[in-house]
Amino acid sequence: MMFSDTFSDSVLYFIELLLSGLTRGSIYALIALGYTMVYGIIELINFAHGEIYMIGAFTALIISGIMTMYGFAGLSVFFTAMIIAVLYSSAYGYTIEKIAYKPLRNSPRLSPLISAIGMSIFLQNYVMLAQTSDFMPFPTLIPDFECLSLIDYMIGGPELVILITTVIVMAALSILIKYTRIGKAMRATAQDKTMAMLVGIDINRMISITFIIGSALAAIAGVLIASYIGQINFYIGFIAGIKAFTAAVLGGIGSIPGAVFGGLVLGLTESFATGYVSSDYEDVFAFALLVLILIIRPSGLIGRKMTQKV
Repeated sequence: MMFSDTFSDSVLYFIELLLSGLTRGSIYALIALGYTMVYGIIELINFAHGEIYMIGAFTALIISGIMTMYGFAGLSVFFTAMIIAVLYSSAYGYTIEKIAYKPLRNSPRLSPLISAIGMSIFLQNYVMLAQTSDFMPFPTLIPDFECLSLIDYMIGGPELVILITTVIVMAALSILIKYTRIGKAMRATAQDKTMAMLVGIDINRMISITFIIGSALAAIAGVLIASYIGQINFYIGFIAGIKAFTAAVLGGIGSIPGAVFGGLVLGLTESFATGYVSSDYEDVFAFALLVLILIIRPSGLIGRKMTQKV
């Protein structure tokens, strides 16, 4: 009987870590998609992408506070805050591309990289001065209710909403990329910009759309994880951005399925390392896995080897 109880507790603990890893990995995947889309189009690592995630969370905090002050409550606050955060963050992504990256598009590759790092630092300090350097409590926009039982483990509402939202967003993005005219134009731009221009595609417009979509995904991730954790500060974008960049490289930078798979692998690795080893080694296991994968398969888990054009 004691053995049976111990085994049951072990199974429940495993399921808890599994769901925690999938939740965390889903957030990484949403942010990593922004990295991999931008890299696929212009071969640039947008290091300011994590700050877009952070700005989305702060926007949702401000909107939810205003709505609560005027008596609004429930899912109306969540959806309104989410929509405004997506629009506001998308505008930031569009502006960053025009100011920090477009003027350097034909410059040596080191120049836009330095510009990206500078923009990241600027946005961090801008939010710190505009808001505060301390952690701020974030309201629970997603109702916390037990909605699904999995082998005696009750899956909470926030976890389920994050997982379902991630699946829906990724399915919509896949349909957009594969079956719409904009998606085909984006793929043509990523494959060969010169030929895309010759067939009438406005590559500047496609690049801007890519930044807008990536920023919207980051904002969705920011609102979901802030509501799930319950606090934010100006520095959360840097940490999440590094983790998401790791996920994008892990899956194969430039590959959309790779970004999703890499995010889930990274989230599960961190969760199980925290649960079975120690939370102190969470980041160690994550980056050790990245190094191992890049040694064995430099193009990432799903990424394809790229041929160099000469």
